[in-house]
Amino acid sequence: MRAITIPTPGDASALVIHEVPTPDVAANEVLVQVAASGVNRADLMQRQGFYPPPPGSSAYPGLEVSGTVSVIGADVTGWAVGDQVCALLSGGGYAEQVAVPATQLLPVPERVSLVDAAALPEVVCTVWSNLFMTANLQVGQTVLIHGGSSGIGTMAIQLARAVGARIAVTAATSDKLEACRTLGAEVLINYREQDFVEVLAQATHGRGADVILDNIGAKYLARNVGALAVNGRLVIIGLQGGVKAELDISTLLRKCAAVIATSLRGRPLSEKAAIVAAVREHVWPLIETGEVKPVVHRAFPLAQAADAHRELEAGTNIGKVLLTT
Repeated sequence: MRAITIPTPGDASALVIHEVPTPDVAANEVLVQVAASGVNRADLMQRQGFYPPPPGSSAYPGLEVSGTVSVIGADVTGWAVGDQVCALLSGGGYAEQVAVPATQLLPVPERVSLVDAAALPEVVCTVWSNLFMTANLQVGQTVLIHGGSSGIGTMAIQLARAVGARIAVTAATSDKLEACRTLGAEVLINYREQDFVEVLAQATHGRGADVILDNIGAKYLARNVGALAVNGRLVIIGLQGGVKAELDISTLLRKCAAVIATSLRGRPLSEKAAIVAAVREHVWPLIETGEVKPVVHRAFPLAQAADAHRELEAGTNIGKVLLTT
């Protein structure tokens, strides 16, 4: 099969397509013939040498795919050859075939094409596990979503809207903010021109956000804590703005607030299985009714993975960038 490899970490040109062996299939796994894979910022970090795959995982990038089941492991039940699926991975998605633990499979939802389904597993599992399983976002609460026009952001807006939360977002341009508004965001903050702490305080009459979903990290830590409401929860899922910052614990204590950092890729199989099961129970019905939809910016052929990375790095995307086989 063909797969995207990273012989030497570096810029987008470090991605090289090679002929590689077909993956072995363990008893608890299925082999998926890949139709499309999602491109995520974690893949960019892996390409640069900063985010190695967990031990035992595929060395190829790619954390989510859609496709067709072609081989069933000896211990797998509930799935059949020919099933159209999408899957959460710890690696290996930039390939024509990938072996996946059966507990990380989801059926392609009604109303979603096989290719577009590749835009779902990583972002939906990330958003559901963080906003709801970890931060316990509730109806009527205010959530601030940084990077609202990203793949994760566009899904977070839709799921927060579905539970009746009030949604604030940050984004870099008026076009991106308009896309967020269309999806359900109410408080629109251009982070290049406005201070999100001030805008959020005005919009909430000084109360702040009950939940903040942050992909920036160190650069925003102090301001995020300042933007939290009493009993607020800051969930950090990315490091685009650095890894080290000072934390004012007195502010945190005064607000009885929490700072939580999470990662999906390296979690044990049992935790991933629980997240996938929760997503299938709570989110898949919303997708199948059309209330929640994948937002796809553009799809590139697998051989143009470098161009897909450049597109994501340029920051022009609204929604997901995909690779198709």
